[in-house]
Parts: sequence; C-alpha cells; structure tokens
Amino acid sequence: MADDLHDTETSLFEAPPMAEQERMVEAILFATAEPVTVRELEARLPHGCDAAQALEHLRKRYDGRGVHVVKVGDAWAIRTAPDLGFLMHKETVEIRKLSRAAVETLAIIAYHQPVTRAEIEEIRGVSVSRGTIDQLLEMEWIRFGRRRMTPGRPVTFVVTQEFLDHFGLESARDLPGLKELRSAGLLESRPPPAINEGLEDEDDEEQTDLFDDED
Repeated sequence: MADDLHDTETSLFEAPPMAEQERMVEAILFATAEPVTVRELEARLPHGCDAAQALEHLRKRYDGRGVHVVKVGDAWAIRTAPDLGFLMHKETVEIRKLSRAAVETLAIIAYHQPVTRAEIEEIRGVSVSRGTIDQLLEMEWIRFGRRRMTPGRPVTFVVTQEFLDHFGLESARDLPGLKELRSAGLLESRPPPAINEGLEDEDDEEQTDLFDDED
C-alpha cells in the first residue's frame, strides 16, 4: 500500500515526454509577441521540464521551414524565415493634399523658424486656423519649439526631423529657394508678397539667420 502511494506521488511530479515539452514551448512562443527567456519558459512549464533542451529540439524541427525558432539576446522567439521577409511587407501610397493655407504656413515655419502663430499670421496677412496647425502637427512635419521670452510667452513652431527626411534635406539650411518651390508646385507662380519675404534673395546673408536653432 505504501509502495503504491509512493509510486503515485512520483508520477505526479514526473516531467512530460520531450515531445510534449516541445509542444508546450511552441505554444508559448507562438502566443507571445516578445522573446521569452529559458527561465520564463521553465516558470510556465510543469515541474521537471527542460526548456533549454526543448528549445533546441524545436529549433531543429523548424529548420528550413517558413518560420524559425531564433535566439534574441538571452531570449527565444518564433520569427519569419529571413528569406521570406519580403512577403510580410505591404506598401501602400496615401495621398494627402495640403491646402494652400497649410503649404504657406509650413513654408513660413520652415524658412522663419522658430516662429510664433502671431508671426505666421503677420507674414501671411491672414489668420491661421487651428485646423491648419493641427494638420501639420499630426503629420509630424512641425513641432512645438521654445516659448518666446516675451509677454504671454507664446509658443513657437519649428520643422521636424520627419519633415527634413520626407523632403530629403539634411538640415533646414538645405531648403530650396523660391524658384525651386514654384517649380515643385509648392507655391503658385505669383504667390502673395508676404510669402516671398526673406525668400526672394537666396544669397541674402540675413536669410541664414532664419535657421538659427534655439534649442
């Protein structure tokens, strides 16, 4: 009777067969987006399981398949085979046309940054709607800069790294001149005089002051 009880207790703590351990590890890796360490695996597996050995068996089993069991640092994960990565990419083209107000506002910020909303309105000669600023912020082409040390401490706007990257610019100093803007269709052939302010003379020494950062 005592021997039978002892055998029963032993079987309760006996680790599952290696094939079953592999299935368990496979299930955990499949359901977990982030890589999982051996210690984390063993904490989830039944007592006595060898997670490291199960991983090695599983890695060999997936060798040459569409997904691989790979080691990421000190953790493990199931990932798409490197040569099939191109199948996971889907390219889409999203056309977002800016209004003339948004184009003019963006141009003023790019060439006159850091610039406040009041200064943008003074240059344009008309008020700037909140929607225009919000659209440019949402596109991550502009961001908030430092506040002016003037009454009310108005916030300033500057262009972002995303803006420079989109237009292939290394810095704001590489911005095109008025002729290039017109040829690219970013400005009409006869834009308002205020937009030309500071842009007409590409060689004007004072224009470089517009690109001084106030970080």
